[in-house]
Amino acid sequence: MPRRSSSSCVPDLRRPIGVGIVGLSARGGWAAGAHLPALAAVNGMELLALAVSSPASAHAAGAMYNVPAYTSIEELAGDDNVDLVVVAVKVPRHREIVLPALEAGVPVLTEWPLAVDLAEAEEMQHAAGRTRTFVGLQGRSSPTFRWLTDLVSQGFVGEVLSATVVASSTEWGTPVSQRQVYALDRQLGATMLTIAFGHAIDLVSMVVGELQDVVATTATRRPQVPLGTTGQVVPMTAEDQIAVSGTVKGGAILSVHHRGGAASGAGFSLVIDGTQGRLEVTGTEFPHIGPVTVHGTRNGSQPARLTPPSGHDRYPDLAGTVSHTLAHAYAAIRHDLIHGTALAPDFAHAVRRHRLLDAIQRSAATGQRTTTRL
Repeated sequence: MPRRSSSSCVPDLRRPIGVGIVGLSARGGWAAGAHLPALAAVNGMELLALAVSSPASAHAAGAMYNVPAYTSIEELAGDDNVDLVVVAVKVPRHREIVLPALEAGVPVLTEWPLAVDLAEAEEMQHAAGRTRTFVGLQGRSSPTFRWLTDLVSQGFVGEVLSATVVASSTEWGTPVSQRQVYALDRQLGATMLTIAFGHAIDLVSMVVGELQDVVATTATRRPQVPLGTTGQVVPMTAEDQIAVSGTVKGGAILSVHHRGGAASGAGFSLVIDGTQGRLEVTGTEFPHIGPVTVHGTRNGSQPARLTPPSGHDRYPDLAGTVSHTLAHAYAAIRHDLIHGTALAPDFAHAVRRHRLLDAIQRSAATGQRTTTRL
């Protein structure tokens, strides 16, 4: 398929940015439940095509969403109405879908993790060339975390001394469906380290800075987990305990402990201590898609709940849903495509995040402090 010219990749402002989603099924799922409401909330973006794996699935999905439905990424990327290809399928299939879309010269948004490992992520970044790319680290578009980043940079806590994260996931230890068994295999790239930890550490890094080096300990404490209610068990090689510490730029210490299969449910806590105050961020879901509560104290005052300024949230009607941060991410992507800005994270950012995860795995394997090479 010939690559589109750079001029053809600039959206026609006389119509909405046309989105084609790979993995949008008539049976529902993440693309239908999260991406579609987010797209519907953003003015100037519209679902105009989709691609699924079989003719029967394409017929059903095309009829349900009233858009052209294809069975190959080449057909989807060749649709002149598609200005952005969204890849919303399992991680092991990302490469086979992303590379043809990039070859066609169409901007691509790929769910996080970008790839099964660092080498594959670097390959996709290199293949992009000058084509615009985006990665689904939508937590970076969260109104609350963007405000938190401003609070810290503006000196609310003074000089940051340390940041401590304790997080837990109910997955990776509790009963798993047949559809999600692949997430138990470390080699397939959709693990607790890459998904739950990866999203969380990306947000924390935005607020307090990137880790310059890491000392990591990981473990798979449940090498077998139940398969639904069948009474069977299936093997798990993915890490279900992750403990990381290191220094960020400026010398502050960041420590993180992420636990899988937590009986008490999912949770997230970030405590930032500084020379003049403290910020405490808590939530009961993954922080990149769920709401968090913020308390702060300065100069010995009593902790008080803090809230972002009025108007900070562009899509308050979606607050509390998995589409909330995605809508803000799509708005950033639209702005980037039209104005040439870099508001949304791209494949280069995804590679930096993969390098951090790779450093964590290398440190855990060797027991040595490892530089992150970001």
